[in-house]
Amino acid sequence: MVVRIRLRIVSRVGKEVTTSALVNSGFEAETPQLLLPRSLAYELGLWPPPLDAVLVEVGTAGGPVRNYLIPKALDVYVLAGDRVVGPVKCDAMVSLLEYEVLISDALAKELGIVILAPKTGLWRFRDEDRVRASEAPQYWF
Repeated sequence: MVVRIRLRIVSRVGKEVTTSALVNSGFEAETPQLLLPRSLAYELGLWPPPLDAVLVEVGTAGGPVRNYLIPKALDVYVLAGDRVVGPVKCDAMVSLLEYEVLISDALAKELGIVILAPKTGLWRFRDEDRVRASEAPQYWF
């Protein structure tokens, strides 16, 4: 198991989705970014890509891929049962290959997420001692 958390994602066009997202410390970014599968980007009104989207090449474990980067396209909230954290404004990275929402290292930092045990899916917020369990995966085909 890995760490997944429940997010409420609100796009700049006012569309909203609640989904689980994988906290991926290997998704390194200079700015807070949320990787969206194309089908979810469509649900959020961000596909086809808007005029300010930029096609970027990013390195992955499987080699380089091209994604669309949409600056400051999202407000992201963590829904953790007893509390809501956010919003954090972030860039949307739209993937044509990925089927799961991925949280970048920079976005995890801004949301205050601390991974405690990646194998068992345990995490907490930076400002608390409560240990939290991972959410079930949600795929966007």
